[in-house]
Amino acid sequence: MECKKDFQRDRKKEMMAVHDAMDVLSGKWKIYIISSICHYNKRRFSDILDDVVGISNKMLSKELKELEVNKLIKRTVLDTQPVTVQYELTEHGLTLKTIVENLTDWGIAHRKEIIGAQNSG
Repeated sequence: MECKKDFQRDRKKEMMAVHDAMDVLSGKWKIYIISSICHYNKRRFSDILDDVVGISNKMLSKELKELEVNKLIKRTVLDTQPVTVQYELTEHGLTLKTIVENLTDWGIAHRKEIIGAQNSG
């Protein structure tokens, strides 16, 4: 069996792409935040805060700003009293929906695998 000529160069590009993705999505909270917004389509700050157990106001604010800078979410200030801020995934952010759904399915299956293995021993 023969390797493709450009295998090494292509693999380096793939690894760089994984690096770029992880750079944007890494950290303790970003996937949780994206998942919350993705599930409900539009979320207020306080809704996300309730959804993501353990995150502080300050950290949520920081993570939302980073996700906005990376064009994954859109922040909208609603003309209400008091002012309400709403977040939704951008068109680019919506491309993560399949990944979030796959990660959720994998997490459920993994939990069953681990719990099942512990119960059978």
